[in-house]
Amino acid sequence: MKLLGIETSCDETAAAVWLEDRLTSNIVASQEVHQKYGGVVPELASRAHVQLILPTVQKALKEAEIEKEHLDGIAVTFGPGLAGSLLVGLNFAKAMALALDIPIIGVNHIEGHIFSNSVLGEGPPPPFIALIISGGHTQLVLVHEWGKYEILGKTRDDAVGEAFDKAAKMLELSYPGGPAVDKLAATGDPEYLDFPKGRIKDSELDFSYSGLKTAVLYHLQSLSPEERERSKADVAASFQKAAIEILIENSLKALEKYQIDQLALAGGVACNSLLRNRLKEESEKHGFKLFTPPLNLCTDNAAMIVRAGRFYLERGERSEFSLSPVPSLRLDSED
Repeated sequence: MKLLGIETSCDETAAAVWLEDRLTSNIVASQEVHQKYGGVVPELASRAHVQLILPTVQKALKEAEIEKEHLDGIAVTFGPGLAGSLLVGLNFAKAMALALDIPIIGVNHIEGHIFSNSVLGEGPPPPFIALIISGGHTQLVLVHEWGKYEILGKTRDDAVGEAFDKAAKMLELSYPGGPAVDKLAATGDPEYLDFPKGRIKDSELDFSYSGLKTAVLYHLQSLSPEERERSKADVAASFQKAAIEILIENSLKALEKYQIDQLALAGGVACNSLLRNRLKEESEKHGFKLFTPPLNLCTDNAAMIVRAGRFYLERGERSEFSLSPVPSLRLDSED
């Protein structure tokens, strides 16, 4: 199948083309307008998508060396995400599909992340456990089979990506916070402070990051400006250690509890160097297979959306043109 994928769930305008059995283009237009605000401004994101969607799709088609008239279908994110941003991508996909008389398939953004490990290769065959750490999501998901998911654990408050962004802001680092904290932490001492890990008493696989965020805030407030500047790298390293270790701890518990020997990372925080290195060590120690997507497929992209869309379109599934954005969309089996 010759498919176009479109992703506009947050602040990345992305388009990708899948031809027959491989990805042939993957274009991501980042919205730099949000950096000065230290976070995504929904209205500005929507306006930027309106400006960027057409040239991004055109660039993806050109790089793939295919005319739009030869497409067989369009896969597009319809949730979860920012309502206005989702609306831009979904309406563009509908208009294009109607003009070309081809089907569309709505894709769950989180499911797209699960498919990210299968974009450039076969990826993990189900069953496997996916650690999804993307934007406002921190979830452990048991993938029974493609399209059938069971949520084993999730955050009770802040997601790990949000915690990185907030810690970066407190440390006066750039946005997005994940890469900035990771870079600074590489020069610091992770044993400087023992920040709390977000364990949940009544659920061994759930996460909590509000306490960690607050602990960083209180510690920084207790320091003089000079002390804060001197200890920034150590605070970053200690924060990162606490944030990452609970992800590893719960992932190992899930693998053991459900007797699964495959773990797949997905989402923007899957770029974190400490997480990747520590999980590689644990996989060698415990003998499970670890799947990590390339860095450019961890953050929001349309390659994962078109890959997921291909799965459903090849099964003969289609979405109605009445499909609307679902900002709080969940994986089907989540309760």
